[in-house]
Amino acid sequence: MIEKLAEQLVNLTVKQVNELATLLKKKYGIEPSTSIKVDPPLSQKEETQTHEKEEKSIFNIILKSSGNSKLSVVKLVKEITGKGLKESKDLVDNAPSVLKESVNKKEAEDFKNKFEEIGAEVELK
Repeated sequence: MIEKLAEQLVNLTVKQVNELATLLKKKYGIEPSTSIKVDPPLSQKEETQTHEKEEKSIFNIILKSSGNSKLSVVKLVKEITGKGLKESKDLVDNAPSVLKESVNKKEAEDFKNKFEEIGAEVELK
């Protein structure tokens, strides 16, 4: 019975829907809701913001500046990245630069702390 009723409701014309609304209002005091909330699809920007609100577990380590102790920073970059001395120096000289990508949260925070201890500015993204 309910399925038949649902099928009949779905197949009503606009005129019949208006008549049903009038009948429900007059006879039973039921008023149909005139406001229907439809959430628009998320834009790419909103989607990105939504994902940022969730706690991240993978980070990129970005050197913002080397601070006063450039040589120590170059050595640490060399140690962390496994690159040669010249490549490490180039990364430091061209800051901001990505030092390491796709690092788990704990490792990224450890690296950040090491850099901050020697006066460098690092960002986790």
